[in-house]
Amino acid sequence: MDIKGPSKSCKDNNNGKQGVLFQPASEFLPMIDEVFKALVEKTKSISGAKVENNKFCVSVHYRCVNEKSWATIAEQVRSVLNHYPKLKLTQGRKVLEIRPTIKWDKGRALEFLLEALGYNNPNDVLPIYIGDDRTDEDAFKVLRDRGLGFGILVSKIPKETNASYSLQEPSEA
Repeated sequence: MDIKGPSKSCKDNNNGKQGVLFQPASEFLPMIDEVFKALVEKTKSISGAKVENNKFCVSVHYRCVNEKSWATIAEQVRSVLNHYPKLKLTQGRKVLEIRPTIKWDKGRALEFLLEALGYNNPNDVLPIYIGDDRTDEDAFKVLRDRGLGFGILVSKIPKETNASYSLQEPSEA
């Protein structure tokens, strides 16, 4: 949820020091840090579990966890999350994510970047968004709804998507 990119003036100015910075959930940083520490402690006895602090989101990866322990991980995450009503649980591919309950997603981030960089006009830029996760669908939908640019889903498994195109592997790009 931390967005940084070149500012509009960087197109004309090569100093590279200016930038656009937007943090829609900075007030949640201490809470996210507490949740991260609690989940590291709660999951340390579960072999293969990995807890990652992504600044505005905590990810609990269970890809390398024995399937018999998946329910235990989910219980541990929910037990911590119960103490934080301003946070919500979302799921990805073998990952549980704890994030702030704000209206912010990859689609809104894409819209923000296009606007902040002055690229709302389709004659200036052709956005291409490549993603491999359910959370990328918001960005695919923005591109499709605007008729602006292309979303590309990377997935070995065919699935319903808002993306315009799909690849089975990143190497196909």
